[in-house]
Amino acid sequence: MRKLTDVLKSIADENRLRILLMLAESGEMNVSAIGDALGQSQPAVSHHLNQLRNAGLIEFRRDGKFNFYALNPTGLHELIDQLFPHGGPARIPLGGVEIAFKRK
Repeated sequence: MRKLTDVLKSIADENRLRILLMLAESGEMNVSAIGDALGQSQPAVSHHLNQLRNAGLIEFRRDGKFNFYALNPTGLHELIDQLFPHGGPARIPLGGVEIAFKRK
């Protein structure tokens, strides 16, 4: 239950959700690029990234003095398993948008 709570808290923040969507779109970004896209300082972005990493939603690799962040490919599996225990594609309707989760 604690892990599920951490994941849900992480994605409940608008800026962290934007970061996840940017990483889903671009594949990989560094802190400076994320900060520029969000219009936020490096310390603020680093805080968001730390929250997402602690929740298991993103991972990073170091290249020289830069950290590059990407989605953790299995980061949402536990959440999906708990929310949709019967398997199959999971869909969450959000107003006029629907989020679909499907394991590869």
